[in-house]
Amino acid sequence: MTHRDTADVLVVGAGAAGLAAALFCARMLRGARIVCVDGAKSVGAKILVSGGGRCNVTNREVTEQDFWGGDRRFIRNVLRAYPASRATAFFAELGVPLHEEEGGKFFPDSNSARTVLDALLRGLKESGAALELSARVERLERTEHGFVVLTRQGITYDASAVVLATGGRSLPKTGSDGAGYAFARALGHGYIETTPALVPLVLGPTSRSAPTVHTNPSTPTVHMNPTAAWHAKLSGVAHQVAVSVRSDGAPPVRLEGAMLWTHFGVSGPVILNASRHWLRARAERRQAAVLLHLVPATFTELERWLQDEQRDHPRALVRNVIATRLPASVADAWVNASGIEAATTLAHLARDARRTLIASLLETPLAVIDSRGYNYAEVTAGGIPLGEVDPATMESRVCPGLYLIGEILDVDGRIGGFNFQWAWSSAWVAANAIAGKLRA
Repeated sequence: MTHRDTADVLVVGAGAAGLAAALFCARMLRGARIVCVDGAKSVGAKILVSGGGRCNVTNREVTEQDFWGGDRRFIRNVLRAYPASRATAFFAELGVPLHEEEGGKFFPDSNSARTVLDALLRGLKESGAALELSARVERLERTEHGFVVLTRQGITYDASAVVLATGGRSLPKTGSDGAGYAFARALGHGYIETTPALVPLVLGPTSRSAPTVHTNPSTPTVHMNPTAAWHAKLSGVAHQVAVSVRSDGAPPVRLEGAMLWTHFGVSGPVILNASRHWLRARAERRQAAVLLHLVPATFTELERWLQDEQRDHPRALVRNVIATRLPASVADAWVNASGIEAATTLAHLARDARRTLIASLLETPLAVIDSRGYNYAEVTAGGIPLGEVDPATMESRVCPGLYLIGEILDVDGRIGGFNFQWAWSSAWVAANAIAGKLRA
């Protein structure tokens, strides 16, 4: 059974960006027909699982430096048009008071993502916008007067403006299948190959051979060769570290934060943030390495510290001394992998062994072989190039009347509420531009 409908604005995708865009449009265009369509039977699955089920709505301070992908000037302009302060006020007005936690993260006072989703849906209904579920878009065509949008269920929409808020490929079980990329490309847009981002990394087995030390006195380094069981034995241990991603043809990226050892490899905020850099390098056929820095110090500082400990506590076990700066299980693993027996005291720690251990604490390559993929990724890196979109309006430069917002674009932020803020900001910029255009 076929049916034809009209809309002043048709929003494709009812995730965070899509719901916000439809709500903003309806508020700015009272009396206009605003329709948000989604192929799922229920919406907001990604909102509900975000932030451990609590939904990290935004951050205290959000700037272009918190994002990767396309031109940061573009990102800056969008964020400044609708900053984090406006997002927190928006949710307060929807009846969702927020509180700040470590790292500037804002969560709903209810500590439930359901509160956020229900408020968006309630606000959408009160605004007069229509939400059509189980309406999967299969074709999007440009016409002389606007767009024709066809759904699998046989409904055809004639729309003056279309907002693509279909998301990326992360968490496909929530409905993110990348369909929006095909719609945009069919209308003339380019495409930057996507990869998972904010995703745990998988470590593989390597040789059991002893560490190889390069004893350049200024910057000694060590190449550790743990087995796959090494990280599995540390599974569940979390601690603060620094991680560097070094790849051919790109400046090194150094990040700090908590890391979690797992049965498959490594996770935690610092690894999630680092993952996109390793995956982008691999997608671009560039060699890349992930380096783990366990102790925030220089080689000279660590060596002086160990020498002082040797003088003051010669009978102390090396593993116990290292455990004063690391979790005991991690200290044991590094001491063992450096070729030092568990019963070795500081008095019996040879100079070469000491330098091997120090170098390994400062920099150890992680044997990354893959990520856990889109099923575990929080966002998608890559997508529609920013150069094909006007940052002042989010309107396509190649297809007038088409607006692209949220994760479909080549923008991905670090963990901490930044990707949600991108959704709110890009949605508002698009809605504001559409409202001005339709009113004119």
